[in-house]
Amino acid sequence: MSALPEKNLIAPEATALAKARRRLLPLLFVLYVVAYVDRINVGFAALEMNRALGLTDAVYGFGAGLFFAGYFIFEIPSNLILARVGARRWIARIMISWGIVAIAMMEVRGAASFYLMRFLLGVAEAGFFPGVILYLTFWFPAHERARAIALFMTAAAIAGIVAGPISGAILTMHGALGLAGWQWLFVLEGVPAIVLGIVVAARLPDGPDEAAWLSGPEHAAIAEAVARDSGGVPHALNLKQGFADPRVWLLAAIYFGTVFGVYGVSFWLPQIIKGFHQSGDFVVGLLAAIPFVAAAIAMVWVGRISDRTGNRALAVALSVFAGAAGFALAAIAPTPALELAAITIGAAGIFSACGPFWAVPSEFLSGSAAACGIALINSVGNLGGFFGPYAVGLVREATRGFSAALAVLAIALAAAGVLALVLRRFEHSSRSVHQAA
Repeated sequence: MSALPEKNLIAPEATALAKARRRLLPLLFVLYVVAYVDRINVGFAALEMNRALGLTDAVYGFGAGLFFAGYFIFEIPSNLILARVGARRWIARIMISWGIVAIAMMEVRGAASFYLMRFLLGVAEAGFFPGVILYLTFWFPAHERARAIALFMTAAAIAGIVAGPISGAILTMHGALGLAGWQWLFVLEGVPAIVLGIVVAARLPDGPDEAAWLSGPEHAAIAEAVARDSGGVPHALNLKQGFADPRVWLLAAIYFGTVFGVYGVSFWLPQIIKGFHQSGDFVVGLLAAIPFVAAAIAMVWVGRISDRTGNRALAVALSVFAGAAGFALAAIAPTPALELAAITIGAAGIFSACGPFWAVPSEFLSGSAAACGIALINSVGNLGGFFGPYAVGLVREATRGFSAALAVLAIALAAAGVLALVLRRFEHSSRSVHQAA
């Protein structure tokens, strides 16, 4: 007789979570695809823009990375505002403002304006990613969180898949209405952010309580599941403790090394491929999609394994070590085909770390500490997005090739893997304390 009531208690939770996955994740997925395309399309624009504006490798690398300087400065304030005013209004504001700045990139005329617009794009987008990660913690309990985050973050890999062919095709519009192909690229890929910002303002609920598509029992089931997880956090930290916790800074350091590798290759991938495959921009775009196809598959697979085993830190460590191995092999690959295959392995490795990585902070942070801690990890970590592309540009300019630059990326990823193993010790210690309690 006892099995039936238990089943009835579980059913609303399962139904509610299934609805949340169907209603929220597709929309958030599309938002991140657009965000990531607007972030990395400068790599495809560079195929024409650098020559047209006289930008050197070092100037391009520095400017591409400046996005993350603006991102870093405004990330934490943006996430705190989101926690105060709600996800719907703030995410809509972020998207509309970044769409406007993305379109304005067409007016870049030299190094100074390139630097300024990339910085402003980072300011406009600051808070989007950590805001969504925080938002998902309102809906999904811990045992569902890595998979939900991985499904959301697969958008970064899908963006890499669609950005290549679409950007390559847009570049062929060179001369239409007096605009260069790279200018059309910024215009046409910036408009969707504004349109989707309006959609978010109209449709995204701030939390389960505002979701009209959940029944009363389903509202209660999600609230209970999330509260049960929050109650299971051994040490739910306040804002000050969240800043002081060594795990926050360790996660930030791991993310720095991971992002160093992600954007070090993403912003330069079209030029890497152009260097060993002298084809038109559209073919370069198609080839640039290959690593992201593998990354999308790996992200979902590793996210599911992480949820099933609970070994978040080990999943992160193995993933970034795979990324380091891939880029190291790419640095010494004797043929273009092997180089692209190795880069594909590297991309699959580093992207698959994302789901389990972002499931870790909510396991020991809650409330204002979660809002601030997640933003701190993301903002400090994303400085790797500044230093990675810039380092690649400097090394390439000095060596006249990408081999040494890929080796630098591999070293950064290997260091992140070592730090993830250190994080695993914290994970085991926290688990032991919780079990003892």
